[in-house]
Amino acid sequence: MTFNSTFFRRLTLSSYLLLIVWLILWHFVLTLDKTTSTLFTILFWIMPILLPAKGLLQGKPYTHAWTNFIVMYYLLHGLTAVYAVAGERVYALIEIILCSTLFIGCSFYARIRGRELGLGIRKLKDELLEEKQAFEGQQNHK
Repeated sequence: MTFNSTFFRRLTLSSYLLLIVWLILWHFVLTLDKTTSTLFTILFWIMPILLPAKGLLQGKPYTHAWTNFIVMYYLLHGLTAVYAVAGERVYALIEIILCSTLFIGCSFYARIRGRELGLGIRKLKDELLEEKQAFEGQQNHK
């Protein structure tokens, strides 16, 4: 079975949207004894995940790549909650699963789609060889 960028784009978008819905449900519906204000919850739990929305919906590989930095924030939260908050372990486990699938989807989509568009990072040895050839070409023309 071969995976293409379409598969990983769908995985990314579904995980992303489910994570947003899950965060809203968890922090506004399931947790009744909140110790933080609604404004704090919106600013620190909902807003960060919304930052890459436009680029993800447009299918930009670069946005998919840097979205992983934001996903780590939520993954660390889930891992901490699994360990530290006994009453919310199931909620945290769901967050961990959604973050993991989002991370996988973003990573592979950025890699595959970036290669399709010719946006890949070249190997250092290829860069050095090209630079050497350019330098030697300049030396021969003098």
